[in-house]
Amino acid sequence: MRISLRALNRTYLRRQLLDGGGGGESPRSAAEVVAHLVAVQAQEVDAPYVGLWARTRGFAHSGLQDALSGKGVVRGGLLRGTQHIVAAEDYLWLRPLVSRSMGNTGLSAFRRQLDGIELSELAAAAREVLGGRTMTRPQLAKALAARYPGRETMALAWAAQHQLALIHPPPTGMWRRRGHVHVALAEEWIGAPLQDAREGRVQELFRRYLKGCGPATVADFQNWSGLRRVRDDIEGMRRSLRVYLADDGRELFDLPDAEIADADEPAPVRFLPEFDNLVLSHEDRGRIVASAADRAVICPGYSVVRPTFLEDGFVAGTWEVRGETLAVQPFRPLLDPAAVCAEAARLLEFLQLPDGTTVKLEERQGADR
Repeated sequence: MRISLRALNRTYLRRQLLDGGGGGESPRSAAEVVAHLVAVQAQEVDAPYVGLWARTRGFAHSGLQDALSGKGVVRGGLLRGTQHIVAAEDYLWLRPLVSRSMGNTGLSAFRRQLDGIELSELAAAAREVLGGRTMTRPQLAKALAARYPGRETMALAWAAQHQLALIHPPPTGMWRRRGHVHVALAEEWIGAPLQDAREGRVQELFRRYLKGCGPATVADFQNWSGLRRVRDDIEGMRRSLRVYLADDGRELFDLPDAEIADADEPAPVRFLPEFDNLVLSHEDRGRIVASAADRAVICPGYSVVRPTFLEDGFVAGTWEVRGETLAVQPFRPLLDPAAVCAEAARLLEFLQLPDGTTVKLEERQGADR
């Protein structure tokens, strides 16, 4: 069964809660949206707030802040070793699962500083230091340095964070909050033990992924999750999944009862933050970003993923705050400039910028969709 690019686009918007019906107008709580998406990118402190605002009717900053403070959701290193916000109950099984494929990824920059240190012993020392406490990362580094004199302090802290399941509790993750990152042992903060990465967990995660990102390829899932060598797990599910063929012949898996949106469904203008899930959840981003526009949105190595806005369902440009201006920078002539500016004004109100900040539409030619 074939699926067109536009049908794939509209389906993706619906599953990401960014469509014009039950998605972008959804009254779900912040915790419910986070659980639906499985994991929300959180490299930038304020980005998850903007991402949830785009997906949830009436979202207020307190919605996510209360969920973090109440421990219903937690913030920590997870998929691909990067910062995410996830439901606390999901963290307990996701962390052990993704840890299996992480190896020592992320520690290469500290290889020389950690030479000769047994990482399991470092982890045990960090666990002892953190027991019953929440500390800032520099405080943890200082405490570990006392046990490993002469070593680079922050290398010790990063290695401990890599080896242990650590989350970043409030005040880290609060709206507009900057400063040192706080760390705590996940099991102590959540109040429940981590769960073994038992058989079937990859398949469970794939089903959850398809609910928010499907239909998708195995490579798409690997790109999103950071897991490797999962093809056998997914092939074992083939009979229980629906299979589509994309316009370019790629095989896309989907849940058997998941709806495919009509290719002609209208799609509202939406503004998204840097590092948003929408542009990072597939290896082939053609369903949402044109190939030429892709280079303007995502820098090599994902070091920068710019804030974007959607028009007619596709990324139509980027935006940024510069001084007293919210600058909207289209890649092409807009279909409805008034609608884009209206949504930008709504974003401006949510961002709580100083009085006098205005929206400026900066017309420029770029990538065509």
